[in-house]
Amino acid sequence: MIAEITTLTKYKNCEKTLQNAIPCVGVGLHSGRRVHMTLRPAPVGYGIVFKRTDISDKDNIIPVSQETVVDTRMCSCVGNKDGVSVGTIEHLMAALSGFGITNILIEVDSAEVPVMDGSAIDYVTLIECAGIVKQDAPLKAVKILKEVSFDDGKGSNVCLYPAEKGLSIDFMIDFAKSKIIGRQEYSISLTERNFKDAIAYARTFGFAQEVEMLRAMGLGKGGSLENAVVVDGDSVLNKEGLRSENEFVVHKTLDAVGDLYQLGMPIIGHFSGVKSGHMHTNQLLRQLMADKTAYAIVNLDDYEESLCQALKRSA
Repeated sequence: MIAEITTLTKYKNCEKTLQNAIPCVGVGLHSGRRVHMTLRPAPVGYGIVFKRTDISDKDNIIPVSQETVVDTRMCSCVGNKDGVSVGTIEHLMAALSGFGITNILIEVDSAEVPVMDGSAIDYVTLIECAGIVKQDAPLKAVKILKEVSFDDGKGSNVCLYPAEKGLSIDFMIDFAKSKIIGRQEYSISLTERNFKDAIAYARTFGFAQEVEMLRAMGLGKGGSLENAVVVDGDSVLNKEGLRSENEFVVHKTLDAVGDLYQLGMPIIGHFSGVKSGHMHTNQLLRQLMADKTAYAIVNLDDYEESLCQALKRSA
């Protein structure tokens, strides 16, 4: 049972949830199954939690954290000790991060959330329609204190660096065999407004020649031109083309935003991704949280006030 939601707060930066529950229906990108999902309000301190409504004979509750990620093949998948899991959560997680939603119950009747159009824009619309409620609890953030990195030894790496405020991201991709993608770089300092305007629209992408391979692995069964950008040689098969020239790298940035929100809190720091994916970001977060000297959990109101005072003294 979800407790009554508090709507009054004395904090500038506070925990947030939805004002109302909101349902949606879609297709699972990898399962190809029809999925029903409902986003529900949750009380202070609840966190981001999935509930598998199609399972009743074992634990069907899955809290999201870097430690509950059980699979990173082609998506981020969280699971519990009973082996119950939910996958392809990164686009929804990115939207929750973009709006600063810290407490939410996500009910889903499948092992995968709906892919919608392959971006986060439909989730943005759902959250806006449900409404957002500020809760009477201070918002905490993870402040990066020293550089933390993960390198797979194969040319891909991710890093988190200290920064004074907010989360900024640099991302680079390099698909040398695809002229239409090639090398792309993207940088952004995240805010709620520029998340919605600058990265939420970017769709997942793949290559036509990989379709059969993915399906042999039990993946990509729900993929189509309606929910993914498909590249064939030097062409994009989608009739409408790309939503932007750099949609590929912007989507990888979107994925990173969603994966970083496995912490359930905003990050004060700078993230750099080089040809990286879900596995790299999850390993980075695991390394970060295992090193108590690499981060601090701060009350965001107190931190911003101390930063403001420091700036005044130095002026």
